[in-house]
Amino acid sequence: LLGPPFAHQQMPRKMVYYGQTSCEQDTERYLDVVKYVFSCYKKEVPLVINTMGWVKGEGLLLLIDLIRLLSPSHVVQMDVYDWKAMTPLTPEHVHFSAGLHTKGKQQSKCRQLRADSMESWQYPEGEDMSAPQHKLLYIHPEFPRAGQAGEARVHSSILRDLSILGYLGHLQSPDIGAVLPLHSLVPYQVPFNAVAVRVIHTDVAPSNIMYAVNASWVGLCCIPEEVQCQTDGPVLLTQTPICDCLGFGIVRGVDMEKKLYHILTPVPPENLRLVNCLLLGTIAIPNCVLVGQQGIEGEIPYVTSDYNYSI
Repeated sequence: LLGPPFAHQQMPRKMVYYGQTSCEQDTERYLDVVKYVFSCYKKEVPLVINTMGWVKGEGLLLLIDLIRLLSPSHVVQMDVYDWKAMTPLTPEHVHFSAGLHTKGKQQSKCRQLRADSMESWQYPEGEDMSAPQHKLLYIHPEFPRAGQAGEARVHSSILRDLSILGYLGHLQSPDIGAVLPLHSLVPYQVPFNAVAVRVIHTDVAPSNIMYAVNASWVGLCCIPEEVQCQTDGPVLLTQTPICDCLGFGIVRGVDMEKKLYHILTPVPPENLRLVNCLLLGTIAIPNCVLVGQQGIEGEIPYVTSDYNYSI
């Protein structure tokens, strides 16, 4: 509404790093994350929930789970002009339909409802009042080709890169001048045993964890338990925690001798003191950050053209 998201970034009140661009691989953790973030909503202001665009198959079932979980007062449903229409998400449809992780109520318990009824409906006496009571605002926009998913995916990956670049822009000096490349910015030194590490999206052998962490985008998080390590580290978590994320950074290098991570981040020092966990997901540093660095002769660090696609 206010322009492209990368142009007006703000620090969220509550943030969790999910670490993937789609929740397809782990919908249970996605719902747990939503519950965790929603738990800090104090209801003092209206809340607009911007759901994702995955509304087919399991995505639709997950959306039903979310409506059931969050009990919104209104649901705004935008249909697509030249696509097979979705079922209107009326209170009765949400009430009776099974979600991905929640069950629908048995229809036999209630009086029969007309399937095409779009008006608000009343519960029979003695019926569960915790069932959805939202008002559906159903919009049928006449925009041809609005449902072209492929274009949306390319568009969202460009916007994601721009958001990361906008975020990294806070590392630059406020003075208008040349943009400093990443290798000329001074990183924080973080001892291995000061932070726990977890790769979210895949299993990585402990012996390879530093290869995965090096030159990667990480969520700077705060887990409630104290990080305890008998050795110099690294500290590896066996499960992905659902915890507060305080911002993001780039692991610019790993010093194996001094056992230090070198991290670039615009997160202010008072917040960095709370960080005790690095989460690594599938979100990549935009190519232009690595390829377009000035002042490097010959081969660019962390970039290879000698790549075998069969690996």
